[in-house]
Amino acid sequence: MMNKILAVDDSKVDLTNMENIITEAGYEVITASSGKEAIEKAIAEHPDLIFMDVIMQKMDGYQACRILNENDETKNIPIIFVTCKGQKADRIWAEMTGGKGLVQKPYTPKDIIEQIDNLL
Repeated sequence: MMNKILAVDDSKVDLTNMENIITEAGYEVITASSGKEAIEKAIAEHPDLIFMDVIMQKMDGYQACRILNENDETKNIPIIFVTCKGQKADRIWAEMTGGKGLVQKPYTPKDIIEQIDNLL
C-alpha cells in the first residue's frame, strides 16, 4: 500500500519542494497551504503522516496540530513540524504540542526521507 503524506506550507516554493521530495521517494502527496486547510484535508484524506509548517498566517502549525490531536479521526496521524527555528526550545515546544519530530529549514531531501522512514 502506498503511504499518503500531507505536506502543509503557506510558501508555494517550499510546498512544491517538499512535494517533489516526497513524490520522488515514492509516496502519494496531498498538499495544504494553511492550518485550516490542513485540518480539512487530514479529516477528508486520512494521511499516514503530516509535514506541518509552523509559521503560517491566521493559524500556525502548532495550533493546527493541537486541533488534529483533539480529533478522534486524526489524533493518531504523526505530525512532523517544519520550521526555520530549530532551537532546543522549539523542539521541546513541538513535542509538547504533540509533534513527532522537527525538521529545520533549509532541509535536504535526506532530512525529509529519514523522518518518513522513522515513522512509516
